[in-house]
Amino acid sequence: MKRKVASPLPWLAGLLAIYLIAPLIAGVQAAVAAHWSRVDYPALARACAVSFASASSATLLTALCGIPLGFLLARVRGRLMGVLGFLVQLPLALPPLASGVLLLFLLGYNAPLGRLADGALTDSFAGIVLAEAFVSAPFVIIAARSAFGSIDPAIEDVASTLGRGRLAVFLRATLPAARPALLAGLLLAWLRAFGEFGATVMVAYHPYSLPVYTYVAFGDQGLPAMLPVLLPAIVLALAIMTLSSVVRERRAPRGPPPSAAAPRIAIPSAPAAPAAATGLSFEFERHLPGFRLAVHWSSEARRLAILGPSGSGKSLTLKLIAGLERAERGMIRIGSRDLTGLEPDRRRIGYVPQSYALFPHLDVAGQLRFPAGADAALAARWLERLGLTDLAHRWPAQLSLGQQQRVALARALVRPADLLLLDEPFSALDAPLRGTLRREMRALQTELPITTLLVTHDPIEALLLADEILVLCGGRPLQSGPAERVLRRPVNELAARLLGADNVAEGLAAGANRIALGHGVTLEVPGPPLPVGPVGWSIPADRLWLHEGGRHAGTVEALGEGPLPRALIRFGEARIRAACGHDLVPGQHCRFDLDAERIQVWPRT
Repeated sequence: MKRKVASPLPWLAGLLAIYLIAPLIAGVQAAVAAHWSRVDYPALARACAVSFASASSATLLTALCGIPLGFLLARVRGRLMGVLGFLVQLPLALPPLASGVLLLFLLGYNAPLGRLADGALTDSFAGIVLAEAFVSAPFVIIAARSAFGSIDPAIEDVASTLGRGRLAVFLRATLPAARPALLAGLLLAWLRAFGEFGATVMVAYHPYSLPVYTYVAFGDQGLPAMLPVLLPAIVLALAIMTLSSVVRERRAPRGPPPSAAAPRIAIPSAPAAPAAATGLSFEFERHLPGFRLAVHWSSEARRLAILGPSGSGKSLTLKLIAGLERAERGMIRIGSRDLTGLEPDRRRIGYVPQSYALFPHLDVAGQLRFPAGADAALAARWLERLGLTDLAHRWPAQLSLGQQQRVALARALVRPADLLLLDEPFSALDAPLRGTLRREMRALQTELPITTLLVTHDPIEALLLADEILVLCGGRPLQSGPAERVLRRPVNELAARLLGADNVAEGLAAGANRIALGHGVTLEVPGPPLPVGPVGWSIPADRLWLHEGGRHAGTVEALGEGPLPRALIRFGEARIRAACGHDLVPGQHCRFDLDAERIQVWPRT
């Protein structure tokens, strides 16, 4: 299906395209009148060779130094780096002849470097290379800065946790991820260097490069001799551009498009893994602008979760555990191993970030080969176990979100690890797929002989996948302990609401498991004994059912509108909401039952 385009756009685009192509057509028409016989072909060949070699040398030089400079400009913040980033682009704004004059102040016979090199930096091949590198380097630097600045930081974080040191992360993850933009910058730099005239003619008139030779031939023989001279330049430029297009095409992902949803994995029965006796203990203090994290926790459970709202410090805590962030003060131990101060690649921790951070330059099989010390047999097992065998040669862009999550999980498990960190791994998925993958993760946890630590803002997710929970808010622990106890007995209303409470009422604990609601109404609640005193309590509205034979009695005070109507029920002196039909009226007496297992109770001050 063709998409319609606003009417002025094709005309404007076509006008510029015609203008850019027209000179080539005019040159072809002038081929008949060209002076082919008067061309000095040996001199033309030498000029072509000089330009090709010098442009290639200049591009190699700018790649060797310009890519690291672009990386630093993208990653290091500060006023000095901002000024440096501005100044290195100056050659783009200068007229080429001005660039050549500036270079003479540095490279000329009487200039500092010129005297040091005994004049070898001008009127030489080296002079041509230096002149071309000066005017073409900004293309590489700008491309590198943009490419490195756009890379998901989680890609480098994951690579670090997979046993790769800093240099290996740069060479094997960061650089390949930036490769498409870098290749485009290098192509522009080569073409700029190949066609450079102004700076070259000022610094190194001899030996003739192709632009200088063209200038000399035009002054000597006029326009009819130009087409034979320009033809090699056009051919070489077209050849380089074609080669670049072929390389990009070969690197482009191929294969069938991703499926709309990940297929359900049949989970084979497997014996439960032996309980890991590792245990996890950590304590961190980290200051950020406008935020302070001060968190500590110790647990012997194998399935752990950190629960809290956005901005509570959950993901920061996870990165501190992995060594991806540094605390002003802190410690971390897994069993008897003290990880404090260790680099991420030495911590033996698997990490699955929220974005999954698959390496864009590797297919699924390559993702699983990337970790240092990756076990090929274990990789094959996880490919089969997670239903990825048929996807082994797909690129990340060809995978659905559910498939990407499985690949990221398999990648974290193909090398020895004592702890698996999961940073909101289900947040990007739709509800049906999220439920499916939660159940599959729970099944996997019975097979993994390691501790798993899940970060989430979803209490249902935490309760399903964790035996113990730490509740964070504002960078501070609110509560920690066994999941069931934390759910049933939040420490306060804030913790209760973070744990999903939204149907809140008040009462008075009148016994170990009894809440007095006023007017002689009491409510029995299971769970740990209640201290006598004022309490808050809640129950989900969908866990309260109105029907004539209900155990409890109340009065309908108001009705809410909407596709799922709710009734406000007065229950003693408490008021709670319940899902209801459309046949109730305010003031009507009603009876109902509720799911006591879903009642949460907390002390009220």
